[in-house]
Amino acid sequence: MNRLGQLRNAGRFGKWCKVSYALLPAVLACEASHAQSSVTLYGIADMSVRYLSNADTQGNGRFLMGPGGMSESRWGIKGVEDLGGGWSTLFKLENRFVLNNGQSDPTMPFFNEAQIGLQSSTYGQVVLGRQYNVMIEGITMGGYSSNPWIPYDFNFQPEVTMTGGIWSSNQIQYHGKYKDFRISTAYSFSGNAGHMAYGSQYGVAAAYAPANGPFTFGGAFKETKDSINGSDAKAWTVGGSYTWDKTRFALGYIVNQNDEGFSTFANGPFAAPGLAALKWSDFKKRRMILGGVTQQAGAWHFAGNVWRTLQAGKTQPQDGSAWQFQLVADYDLSKRTDVYLETDYSLYRGDLIGSQLQGVNAVSLAQKSTQLGVMAGIRHKF
Repeated sequence: MNRLGQLRNAGRFGKWCKVSYALLPAVLACEASHAQSSVTLYGIADMSVRYLSNADTQGNGRFLMGPGGMSESRWGIKGVEDLGGGWSTLFKLENRFVLNNGQSDPTMPFFNEAQIGLQSSTYGQVVLGRQYNVMIEGITMGGYSSNPWIPYDFNFQPEVTMTGGIWSSNQIQYHGKYKDFRISTAYSFSGNAGHMAYGSQYGVAAAYAPANGPFTFGGAFKETKDSINGSDAKAWTVGGSYTWDKTRFALGYIVNQNDEGFSTFANGPFAAPGLAALKWSDFKKRRMILGGVTQQAGAWHFAGNVWRTLQAGKTQPQDGSAWQFQLVADYDLSKRTDVYLETDYSLYRGDLIGSQLQGVNAVSLAQKSTQLGVMAGIRHKF
């Protein structure tokens, strides 16, 4: 190649270098933006077969393919974007569905959880939307929920009934952490003109939970205002757990207390007819003591749980009590798939017969003073 050709090629290479260097910041910015943001599709597919005795007023048993099992089936989308300086934004949309017929849960909104928020590595997290209430936060942070390896909404998890419906809409929550202490505060806006407190809810949860310590301890308080007349429904809980090697012991106490006029909470999952059908409007005070032992052995999880509930009704015939017992064996086929066998036995007295005291998504209410449940299923997390 002659000297002129070499100079021409060198000129072309120089121009290509200039263009490349000019584009380099944009390419790096694109790569950095991609690295700093993430969107995740996730979910649980859970299917069980379940037998229940005394499933109707005639005392007949029921054998069914249940809507969920150890967990309610769900799918969701969540994402995080790094804003720099230790700050990031987050969102979450989650739908509950019934795997045996493919339908969305008819008792819940299409997106039963819908949230957006800001978080800081120093100052904590603020989240707005439909999300768990602080009673769930307190029990979870305190470490005394039954079967802690299972997400909430299990077919038989009586403490979730005592949280008052698990979710609250129109809610703003703050979550903070300082060393081994955690705190959550929440407020649900009513949107009512002239009576801003009617239909509102506020609460706080706190826990001491060392990362590598054997003890956890926590609790929560929540006050809900009736959407129509402003009557109070108060709830509080306290409890903790101790873990020795792979054995966990847990103990908790939960109280619900309703004013005479409390009948509906529009920001919760149940309207007035639903609360009445579940006998939520029958009591002045409910108290529950719960305890359990969980053992992990290789790919196995074993659990034994007991719940004792006492109800003071708004009238004497609405008094009631209950004992509930449960055994669970769960085996991990892989990191994402497990199979399980569960049995539960309940004794109900008075007004707790036919009430919702099994879990928010229980497939049947006991129509007699006793009920036996047996369930087997398979669950996959993705």
